[in-house]
Amino acid sequence: MAHKKSRQRHIPHPPISTTAGERTILPLGALLFAASMNGWAQAADDDTKTLQPVVVKAAAEAEPSGKDSLRTTSTRIGKGKQQLRDIPQSVTVVTEKLMDDRKIDTVKEALKMTSGVTFLAAEGGEEDIRLRGFPLNTTGDLFIDGMRDPAFYDRDTFNMDRIEVMRGSASMLFGRGSTGGAVNQVNKQAKLLDESQVDLTLGSYQYRRVVADVNVKTGDDSALRLNAMRTLADNNGAGSSLDKYGFAADYRWGIGSRDEFEVSFFYLQNDNGINYGLPYIRKSATNPALTTLPVDPSSYYGTRSDYNHGSAGYATFAHTHRFSADTELVTKIRKGDFNRDQRASTVRIAGAALQPDGVLATRENFSSATVLTRGVQNKIQSMENLFAQSDLSTKFEALGLKHEVLTGVDFAWEKKIVRGARTAAQGGVSVPNKPTTTVGAGGTGWVDEDARTIRKNSEFESVAGGVYAQDLIQLAPHWKVLAGLRYDGMSAQYDAFNANTGAVTNYQQAIYKMSQRYGVLYQPSDRHSFHLSYGTSFNTSGDTYSYSNATVNTPPEKSMNVELGAKIDSADRRMSSRFALFRAVKLNERNTDPLLNIAVLSGKRHATGFETDVIGKLTPRWELYGSYTWIWDAEIDKGAEGAEGLGQRPSLIPKHQAALWSTYQVDEKLRVGAGANARTRMTPNRNPAGLYSAGYITYDAMAEYEAIQDKLTLKANFINLTNKFYADSLYANGHYVPGVGRTVYLTGTLKF
Repeated sequence: MAHKKSRQRHIPHPPISTTAGERTILPLGALLFAASMNGWAQAADDDTKTLQPVVVKAAAEAEPSGKDSLRTTSTRIGKGKQQLRDIPQSVTVVTEKLMDDRKIDTVKEALKMTSGVTFLAAEGGEEDIRLRGFPLNTTGDLFIDGMRDPAFYDRDTFNMDRIEVMRGSASMLFGRGSTGGAVNQVNKQAKLLDESQVDLTLGSYQYRRVVADVNVKTGDDSALRLNAMRTLADNNGAGSSLDKYGFAADYRWGIGSRDEFEVSFFYLQNDNGINYGLPYIRKSATNPALTTLPVDPSSYYGTRSDYNHGSAGYATFAHTHRFSADTELVTKIRKGDFNRDQRASTVRIAGAALQPDGVLATRENFSSATVLTRGVQNKIQSMENLFAQSDLSTKFEALGLKHEVLTGVDFAWEKKIVRGARTAAQGGVSVPNKPTTTVGAGGTGWVDEDARTIRKNSEFESVAGGVYAQDLIQLAPHWKVLAGLRYDGMSAQYDAFNANTGAVTNYQQAIYKMSQRYGVLYQPSDRHSFHLSYGTSFNTSGDTYSYSNATVNTPPEKSMNVELGAKIDSADRRMSSRFALFRAVKLNERNTDPLLNIAVLSGKRHATGFETDVIGKLTPRWELYGSYTWIWDAEIDKGAEGAEGLGQRPSLIPKHQAALWSTYQVDEKLRVGAGANARTRMTPNRNPAGLYSAGYITYDAMAEYEAIQDKLTLKANFINLTNKFYADSLYANGHYVPGVGRTVYLTGTLKF
């Protein structure tokens, strides 16, 4: 046997014919559509009193499982289900199989498999993502099953089927957004089969992790899926201890029928430690240039009392109404609650007076006796949100042309509260300063964080809504055009509380904005698709959930993306390749006027580059995943005082970046794999000293043995084989977070 057997999967029941007498359930989304798009839902039907036969395709049962392949051909990142070849933008998909093969437990690590992604080390304990050099977190461009996901928690992959990365402007689909693109996390769904799996992993630094995935078919058209996770470790290989658990449940009924329902719940609790970052150090007494510390990646210099605690919980209800085989209305409602309590140490090199012999610490005299100071960095935040959206997708012919229409409405309510600590002078308690330490002593010392008196610093609340429509038109046998428009409205207020007086300063803002998306596709065969696209995005002042005198009256930032690309499948459909040339321009970038306390829209910057992905099977035994980005031209076209300088390359944009992974099925029992991640040098944000982090290459390996066919698999993962030290995330001149050093994991997988 050359490769593993595929499991048989349930095929939904035959086509369903439904009459008006049987039509007892009104589509939930009809209420949303009635308010703003009256008649769309009815347009999918004819004017007769009986419905046409509803043909339910096998694909209605569930999306293809991410467990099965590195390659996928469809996505829902564009709201409705679409073929990747019909999207005139670059989309990269990281499947569960790829995450399992490389032993990826967090979304941050998964995103490193998509080239062009970098991270800002600003807040700690979160994925502060840059895509093509443009921020995603501050614009809220992370999504879960197409609905916005707040930014401040450490995301785990235990309940993820795949992660989809769309590059370029995405405001037409999602509203406010960045120049770089959007990331959609796809949760696991219940399927019509009985299938269960338990993974137990032991590894370096007392790493212990157990993940359970249980799917039960509960009826002819219903199923329940439960996922659970528990993880403990003294160190994650980059200075942070781990203590987290999670639970997710998904129940679906009416699967494959006219009316399908889904109820799901997700909860994640993090009680982790935190390595806020390591300081830069002068190269020598005569050379003020800064560089990284020569220490092991797992080194930790915060106090023993530092921690990063947080929770994320949300419940979702979804209803799919199928008018016909080609027309469906999907409505989702989600309520979420998120909390973070982070107490971290800002580690810095102590001044000469505190160093041995009173000599300035440099890379040349760095030793175990070098003294480090530890400041305070607290983040205490909570967020509530309520989202609702309804999306109609339909196919029809009109005026001799084929149309694929996607349209929808959405609503969002968000409330964020930021808290801080009162000092003794403010009526609270002054906690003693954190003691210094040395490189040799490491993370010693303890501060009673619970003694702090917590107060409210600020409160942000917003209400937003949007309506959009796009049409993919078949103009000729090999040509399609896409056009889409969206209108957004957002009203928000922000209260800032004075710590000394208790006075409240209120700021209010309202934004109304159009976004657009256009594309041309040439598809000479069912294996080739070429596209040219143009899209716009906008970014409101409320994206960071805070206002000030400088920002409250500032109009939205704007951006535009142009992309020329291709998607090509091999003749045997085993391999898929993606190529793209792109130019992203951020217009009216917010900067601070040096003479006035206001933010002005004077800035402009651009990034021009090339991307490619190659994913699939070279042979039935040999599987490959590769991703590469080359951004040869990136520049600040217009700058301002206090911002990144005019003519400079923007921060966090390496010229070259790549990820590679390949596995080979040696025989019916043994599978081996190896891969690498690489990045050229890049600079942190706000970098007047010309600091940069060196480029690097890290290597990983894997060996998997099927001890009992379809029952028990044993796997070994080797991460960063050479123990390469590199700066993973960067922040200004203050600090960087190291990448994970050499770690080893042994996993046993039991299927039943």
